[in-house]
Amino acid sequence: MIISGNNKIQIIILVIAFSLLSCNKTDDKPNIVLIMADDMGFSDIGSYGGEIKTPNLDKLAAEGVRFTQFYNNARCCPTRAALLTGLYPHQTGLGHMVDSRVGSAGYYGEINRNCVTIAEVLGESGYSTYMSGKWHVSRSVNPEDKSNWPLQRGFDRFYGTITGAGSYYDPATLTMMNEPVKAKPGFYYTDAISDTACKFILEHKMNNPGKPFFGKPFFLYIAYTAPHWPLHAPEDVIIDYQYIYEQGWDVLRTERLKRQKEIGIIDDHIELSERDTRIPAWESVDKKKWQARRMATYAAQVDIMDRGIGRIVQTLREQKQLDNTLIFFLSDNGGCAEGWNAENAWVKRYAPEFNFDGVKLHFGNNPSIIPGADTTYSSYETEWANLSNTPFRWYKHYGHEGGVASPFIMHWPNTLDDKNSLRNHVTGIIDIMATIVDVTGAEYPELYNGNAIIPMEGLSLIDAAINNSPLDRSAYYFEHEWNRYIRKGKWKLVALWNGEWELYDMEKDRTELNDLSDQYPELVEELKDEWERWAWRTGVLPK
Repeated sequence: MIISGNNKIQIIILVIAFSLLSCNKTDDKPNIVLIMADDMGFSDIGSYGGEIKTPNLDKLAAEGVRFTQFYNNARCCPTRAALLTGLYPHQTGLGHMVDSRVGSAGYYGEINRNCVTIAEVLGESGYSTYMSGKWHVSRSVNPEDKSNWPLQRGFDRFYGTITGAGSYYDPATLTMMNEPVKAKPGFYYTDAISDTACKFILEHKMNNPGKPFFGKPFFLYIAYTAPHWPLHAPEDVIIDYQYIYEQGWDVLRTERLKRQKEIGIIDDHIELSERDTRIPAWESVDKKKWQARRMATYAAQVDIMDRGIGRIVQTLREQKQLDNTLIFFLSDNGGCAEGWNAENAWVKRYAPEFNFDGVKLHFGNNPSIIPGADTTYSSYETEWANLSNTPFRWYKHYGHEGGVASPFIMHWPNTLDDKNSLRNHVTGIIDIMATIVDVTGAEYPELYNGNAIIPMEGLSLIDAAINNSPLDRSAYYFEHEWNRYIRKGKWKLVALWNGEWELYDMEKDRTELNDLSDQYPELVEELKDEWERWAWRTGVLPK
């Protein structure tokens, strides 16, 4: 067949038009960068009232939107499971931790096959998917069983650790793709996570040049271990904070609350919770310099994470990707009051390794252990976790605000025009999947690899972020280690694992100081019944 000159031109135009239409299916989709800190309290970063230097996160907040009532699930594994899947943790099989396994499906001990990860959903929608950092949703850390490792759950590339905690200088289970790798001299894990994230962005751009013709969006999940114990950080960063924390926790808690009220993160009428009764007044503390050193090391860990986030943002900017990248930032639980002693679970598990290669490792929380170096293993404990969670009470593990309230920042220059604004909606980790599905146009499946998939539990936050639109949320729920709550409107019914239900009006009493359960017994029963129906539906019960 002979094609005339005019027909050739028409065919070329049609081919170009079809190519543009095909490419625009992905070209208009945003990149997604999901960043999570580990064991970082509600008030640690500057944009939530903290004194730690976090200029890069503060800039994201100033150019984006902050949520003031965003909830995590109070612990590493359950939060990660819910974050990655858009389900409540028990629905994924991770109602507790990966090290535990009991008979009921809610406590299977790793994410199951009736859920899909964000990477699996976006991979089906044409995204490249990358992860740098801590995984901690697989029971197996043995390379012989990788069935629930990142590459087996939707990620194209992975660098990080499979397990939950360890040395920042030589972390256990350090992995590239599916293979173990060894840390080199001068290694510091937080920097390695940040640098690898930058590398993934650069290599993605190299492999997908020339938007719109050959472009492909990406999803990048960055899961830091900072500032989770052990307290490991370079000396030159620690010393910048020593003098700050020699002021003590009492002064600093008051100053944080003052800044939170000035910012608007906390309402003016909210009272500061009392210092934990197990913590002495700062003026009566012995070894003040050592106590300050613990928090200074923790602050250094947050500081270094923030510097890494700055490098990631700069890489996006240099590659002209920042404007169309939706960035999320949050923490997996509140400040951690866990200590280091013979009863610490991590110490029990790894104590045989605490003397190797002829080097004695020192662990514990006493003035003979000066944190920071690779030979020391310690934490900042209750004293400083109480500061991290200002103005709230309780800590990681618990359903009170100190355990579950997280900073939450959304940054998307192309779309979020209401800069430096606050949103007071009750939101949480289950909403991340729904938001990403909404903004990317991805399809959340009913079946995946032959398995029936539980429908999403969360709500998209994009309209709330853009227009401050209300959310159609009846209630938000939580359980971990029998700590539990239901948040319904302004009411929160909450209980400790060994305690009775307490009722709080969160509009008047965000710090949970005035228990109203005796005044509203019928409301307590109503909310308790609703929580129990949720608990049976999602696999919390039978426990």
